[in-house]
Amino acid sequence: MDSVKCRALLEVLERKSISDAARRLGYTPSGISRIIDSLEEEVGFPLIIRNRANIEPTTDCETILPAMKELSFWARQITQLSEQIGGVKTGFIRIGTSYRTYYPWLTHMIVKFSQSYPQVKFSISEASSSELLLAMQEHKIDFCIISQREGEYQWIPLQENEVVACLPPNHPLADAASYPIVRLETDSYIETYPHQDTDNARIRKKLHIKANTCFSTSDQYAALRMVEAGLGVCLNNGINAANLLGNVVYKTLDPPQSVVIGIATPSKEMQSPALRAFLTVVKDSLEESGTIVSSPMPPH
Repeated sequence: MDSVKCRALLEVLERKSISDAARRLGYTPSGISRIIDSLEEEVGFPLIIRNRANIEPTTDCETILPAMKELSFWARQITQLSEQIGGVKTGFIRIGTSYRTYYPWLTHMIVKFSQSYPQVKFSISEASSSELLLAMQEHKIDFCIISQREGEYQWIPLQENEVVACLPPNHPLADAASYPIVRLETDSYIETYPHQDTDNARIRKKLHIKANTCFSTSDQYAALRMVEAGLGVCLNNGINAANLLGNVVYKTLDPPQSVVIGIATPSKEMQSPALRAFLTVVKDSLEESGTIVSSPMPPH
C-alpha cells in the first residue's frame, strides 16, 4: 500500500475536508479525490463518508486506520533516515505545549537548532496535557511539554508547578493566607475546559471535591474575566496564572497542590533523526541552565 495515499487519507480525515487536505499537501481537490478513489479500489471497500457537515471514516476504514497511521509514520522515518545518510539534513518536527510560557524558550531552541539544520521545519500547537499526550502516541506530534500523565513515554522533568486559586478582589478570603479547596463545593466555581482530563479535574477527583460549578469556559482568559467580574472562583496552574493579567487575587490552595511539568517524548527508536538532533540541543541547554522557567506565585 502506498504511504503517500495513506497520508492523503489521514489528512482528509483529520481536517474533515478534501479542500483543506489538498491545500496542506499541495494537491488540487480533484487530485485528492482521485487518490482516495484509488485507495478505495485497492482495499476493496469505501473509506470515507461525505456529508454536508464534514467527512467521516467508514466502519471498515476505522478498522484499518491504526495500521495506516503506522505505515505513514514509518514512511516519514525512512525518508528522514535516507536523507540523513545522503547528507541532506531535513525533516519536520511537530511540537505541542500546554503552557504558553514556554513559547519564548521553544522559539529560542528552534533558532539555535536551525543554525545547524536550516532545512528542518517546525510547527507548534497548543492543547491540554492529556490531549497532547494522546496526539503524540498517535504520531500527530513528535513531542510535547505537559504536566505529567500516566503512560509509556520518555520524560524530561522541567519544574514542579503550584496550582492556585483565582479569587475576585472582594472575596471573603482575598486577604487570607490560603484558600481551602473544600470551598469549591460552596463557592460559585468557574470550570475551565469542562469534561476534559485537566490538572484541575484531577486534583478535585483526588481530593473528592464536588465543585459547585456555575460557569464553564474553554478559554483561560474568559475564566479570569469572570473571576474579575465577581462571578466566582477558578483554579489555574501558577505558570499560566502568572501571565494572565487582571484584577484577580491568587492564593495557595489548602492543602497545597502542584503538578510536575516536563517534556514527553516517544522512545528513542520511535524518534526521527531530526527529533533526536533537536532533543540533543534541548538537553544541552537544560544542562547549561539547570532550569528553563521559574514558577513564582503570580502577583497579588
